Amino acid sequence: MFLLYNLLVHLAASFLRILAFFSPKMKLFVEGRKIVFTDLKQKISSGDKTIWFHAASLGEFEQGLPVMEAIKKKFPSHKLVVTFFSPSGYEVRKNHPIAEVIVYLPLDTAQNAKQFVSIVHPEMVFFIKYEYWPNYLNELKKMAIPTYLISGILRKNQVFFKWYGGFYRNCLKTFTFFFVQNDSSKKLLHSIGYQNVKVSGDTRFDRVVSILERDNRLDFIEEFKNNKTTIVVGSSWPKDEELVVKFINQTDKNIKFIIAPHNIKAAQIQELQKSIIKKSILYSDFATQTKPTSSLREYDVFIIDTIGILTKIYAYADIAYVGGGFGNPGVHNILEPATFGIPIVIGPNYSHFAEATALVAMDGCLSISSENELENAFDLLLQNEDERHEKGHICSTFVEMNKGATALILKHIENDLF
Repeated sequence: MFLLYNLLVHLAASFLRILAFFSPKMKLFVEGRKIVFTDLKQKISSGDKTIWFHAASLGEFEQGLPVMEAIKKKFPSHKLVVTFFSPSGYEVRKNHPIAEVIVYLPLDTAQNAKQFVSIVHPEMVFFIKYEYWPNYLNELKKMAIPTYLISGILRKNQVFFKWYGGFYRNCLKTFTFFFVQNDSSKKLLHSIGYQNVKVSGDTRFDRVVSILERDNRLDFIEEFKNNKTTIVVGSSWPKDEELVVKFINQTDKNIKFIIAPHNIKAAQIQELQKSIIKKSILYSDFATQTKPTSSLREYDVFIIDTIGILTKIYAYADIAYVGGGFGNPGVHNILEPATFGIPIVIGPNYSHFAEATALVAMDGCLSISSENELENAFDLLLQNEDERHEKGHICSTFVEMNKGATALILKHIENDLF
């Protein structure tokens, strides 16, 4: 089976090299992997102690960050090595100070896995949420390196639980321990014979709770807000923007809007701004002004065509709309606005996300599927301040009550090691 799997990986690698000629994102994916082993050899010596974390993309990195920080504190003399599968994670976090080494994960061939594990020689390994690469897992197992899944989530439609999934089920034998998000994941692992499982919850809650301890001030957002009720639209896609812009153009309420699109390509941002009839400004235009010609408080809509500041912007929101809920797999991260105690509005596709499902059921989050439903949701939250505060309180309480996964994981690992 490994022979067939490796053949498919090599065929996929050839296809991706061709695709890189036509896709800028795929070019990053391919080109970034060419320098990985050179980079590793320059930054890791044979005498270094290392701990390896793997994240598929940006969301998984943020999810694993509380554990990275705790491990870094517990093992200060070790180098942290972080790998990404996706360019959307690596390109954003490649210079993050948490790790001494941040690289792409080379494609899962037997040769790559052997070379990578040999150079990095980790004392322990953490895979965040998912991604099970057979050659890497097989190499870690051969080297008897403690390997953990953190914030894992499993579903019965995954290959592990199919009659033909024996090859992947065997890969799970690598894991020293599974820290999963919920009881259904634990039961699924039990059903295929794995008892080394604990429900630890989701480390993202620890991540977002820690946001409240930071300085979230943005003076220019404070100037724009000007003490007015503000709706923040985060990680929006065109379908989200279509509905939100209709509301912006039609409403006569004296409110402000901040839109932080998921895609910040210039052409798409220009189309978005052209569709808004109220007075709007782009972050890029504001940031490049040597001498502002007008105050930000004069604008109704602020379009954030940059990355990295949305979390702080949520601190100024009275209502949050989180995008992605009209696409696949669904809504983006709702925990960041939730931790600030803000009521949240999302699209209809959220069933794959436990926190969204829970907050919709608890009525802290409102799901909409049409222009009319969006208008009703915004009007309810704008007109009824008590309702707005109550839903926001549900959100912040939900986050607070679900923190603690990181401490549980660290305690278990300490007991294993010491």
